[in-house]
Amino acid sequence: MTEDKPVRRRHADTTRQALIDAAAGLFAERGYERTTVRAIADRAGVNQALLFRYFGSKTVLFGEVMANDGRRRLRETPPELLLESALRGLLVPGDALRGDRSLEVFLRSAGGDDEVADASRSLGEEYTRALARLTGEEDAELRAALVLAWLLGIGLTRLVVRQEPLAGADPERVSRLMLDASRTLLEGLA
Repeated sequence: MTEDKPVRRRHADTTRQALIDAAAGLFAERGYERTTVRAIADRAGVNQALLFRYFGSKTVLFGEVMANDGRRRLRETPPELLLESALRGLLVPGDALRGDRSLEVFLRSAGGDDEVADASRSLGEEYTRALARLTGEEDAELRAALVLAWLLGIGLTRLVVRQEPLAGADPERVSRLMLDASRTLLEGLA
């Protein structure tokens, strides 16, 4: 029987990850409110009862998606490259290498359920603190919050509203312009 446990655990981990991946994609496409538990389970190829077994609710799963992608980027990316990494992630939505859809999920889900808003706000605060380290100015957190607000505005305009000319603009040009301008607030950006 002990031989079965590792196989079951591996299967449970695979199922959990499939649910997280499916939810991340659907939350990014539809937002939190318009994504159903059934749609997440269908995309993951599992019964929706497994979502409740592993996460308890769609809200807990949302928090897991936000934590999974956003905090991984925070952990793995030096602060001076964080803005560029997040910006490029927003500008190249079909990039299979990217994997992090946390800002896109945030944009499509902000303003929803209180727990969802709390998870989004918490992640935003972590990004702000990381970016604030890039300046020695007294108002470092304000500067970081302004840059983060600009990043979210770009994502909202490009991905959700799809307003031109930003929606169709070359990602490299948008990145260069935004990063150049952001260095006036956060001089430590790469």
